[in-house]
Amino acid sequence: MTSVMKGGGLFGSYRVILAPMAGVSDIAFRSLCVEQGADLAFTEMVSAKGLSYANEKTRHLLDLAPGETRVGVQLFGHEPQTLADQAAWVEQTLGSSLAYLDINMGCPARKIVTKGDGSALMKDPLLASHIVEAVASAVEHPVTVKFRRGYYQGKETAPEFARDMQRAGAAAITVHGRFAEQMYQGSAEWETIARVKDCVDIPVVGNGDITSADDALAMLEQTGCDALMIARAACGNPWLFAQIRAALDDRPLPDAPTLDERLACAKRHARLLAQREGKNVVRMRKHAMWYLAGLPGASVARGRINSCVTVEDFDRVFDELALYALEHPHR
Repeated sequence: MTSVMKGGGLFGSYRVILAPMAGVSDIAFRSLCVEQGADLAFTEMVSAKGLSYANEKTRHLLDLAPGETRVGVQLFGHEPQTLADQAAWVEQTLGSSLAYLDINMGCPARKIVTKGDGSALMKDPLLASHIVEAVASAVEHPVTVKFRRGYYQGKETAPEFARDMQRAGAAAITVHGRFAEQMYQGSAEWETIARVKDCVDIPVVGNGDITSADDALAMLEQTGCDALMIARAACGNPWLFAQIRAALDDRPLPDAPTLDERLACAKRHARLLAQREGKNVVRMRKHAMWYLAGLPGASVARGRINSCVTVEDFDRVFDELALYALEHPHR
């Protein structure tokens, strides 16, 4: 494995990344974000334990979209050997389509943390280090770690934790500027990312509260991070990647999508999901809510979206919303 793959050059090509998000970063959404300019998209986070049981629903998360040539995979768990074994399986299964493997040490969700997974690992840096060592020894692809400012509110441990992950063999790290106990409340502290960047030699990816091209440029300037990871702000707004890419390339920012463009993208998203999920595409409901946010008539449409079960159901809601906007242009 070349030094570029193992370290400093890891984010030469992957500077703007779609984060792994459970129930969100599926085949359809990844395709749309890459189309708009994301350099790399992650699958939904994947349970190493689920993979070890050969759970088909879990393995289904690793399916690639037609034409998807490169993807990031994030595993979660707390058993070093299980994570190492399943990382090796993922590497063998995806082959050249795999960009790198990430270990989730940042998810604050109760159902994850109570099992000792996700951000709970920040409370046990020794175990976290053993996990990284085991996975890095089991695969040829780079192994990275995503974590938070710290676990307990007000107790920042990210810099020290970052050094531990580097010593354990992490090729890069992603830092989210909130404490795990904050969940998604309050603001992300970008100065944490800067402090982490100052104390490690491996690439650092900044994450948290990047909602615009200006935010992206500001995070790069304020933290010195090597790459950006976009999460919730991209939901219903894959155009954010096109705006960030333009800003990074010093090009004029593209215009915000029109109502017709937003609804057309939502329809396409539903069809892309249907190609994988079949006729029942209920998971499109959450995406539809995001696409409609702020649009005239959206509050009425939301109630109807909750009963949509087919692509045609979503089409009717989107078409009626377009008609409502046409009839009420000043609302």
